[in-house]
Amino acid sequence: MEETQRPKDNSPSELYKVVGVRFKRAGKIYYFDPNDLDLKKDQDVIVETARGLEYGKVKIGPKEVTTTEITPPLKKVIRVAGEKDQAQYQENQDKEAHAFRVCLEKIKQHQLDMKLIDVEYTFDRNKVIFYFTADGRVDFRELVKDLASVFRTRIELRQIGVRDEAKMLGGLGPCGRSLCCATFLGEFDPVSIKMAKEQNLSLNPTKISGICGRLMCCLKYESEGYRESNCRLPGVGTKVEYQGKEATVIEQNNLKESLVIQLPEGEPFEVPLGEVNY
Repeated sequence: MEETQRPKDNSPSELYKVVGVRFKRAGKIYYFDPNDLDLKKDQDVIVETARGLEYGKVKIGPKEVTTTEITPPLKKVIRVAGEKDQAQYQENQDKEAHAFRVCLEKIKQHQLDMKLIDVEYTFDRNKVIFYFTADGRVDFRELVKDLASVFRTRIELRQIGVRDEAKMLGGLGPCGRSLCCATFLGEFDPVSIKMAKEQNLSLNPTKISGICGRLMCCLKYESEGYRESNCRLPGVGTKVEYQGKEATVIEQNNLKESLVIQLPEGEPFEVPLGEVNY
């Protein structure tokens, strides 16, 4: 599959016509050459990829991009998916369910310390990919041999991380909504504890971690806005002037653009940012 990457030595002025294709729900979108086909958003298509023909859905309709957004030459869209293609795609999904059950049995037989997460057939059935998680390295060579003898095709076992596991399995987050990663996030952006600090959130791991055990992806959504707001608002402990008197900032309210301040002789109270000088 062709990723959207920046080339090193290509002229950014040259334009290429592309379509964006996604292969899995909430998966990454890859650019392909539309190959002079009349393609529209949400059409099912068969495309050429590094691992053979694949079945995907157009998520970005035909448009022109520069070489700053792609690395030419791109793989091509072969055709719009027909009834036979759709039937084969559905049959592959049925085969995946069977392959999952077979692999589970083989894992138990070999007593391997690994958790099977998902199974994927390539569209042309030249390969079956088994996704799993494990705490460390797993010697699955004998398992691969067993699976190859059953399915009579190329076998790949791919170890994934806990975030990918959550994305594949789905579920509900602490907010009660479907997981962002399983719903619309095509890629995982880096998330740091600094983002939680900038938003004045509790640093209790159970409060800011998702079901994968990692920091919640949504910490990044408002991170930039809070960072800009923190630059405008004086920090906690800062001395400010309010109605000609010196006060101390006790708390920031980024959403309301206000401060909780305290005068030397009184209780803390909230004021709009525009009413203090600093």
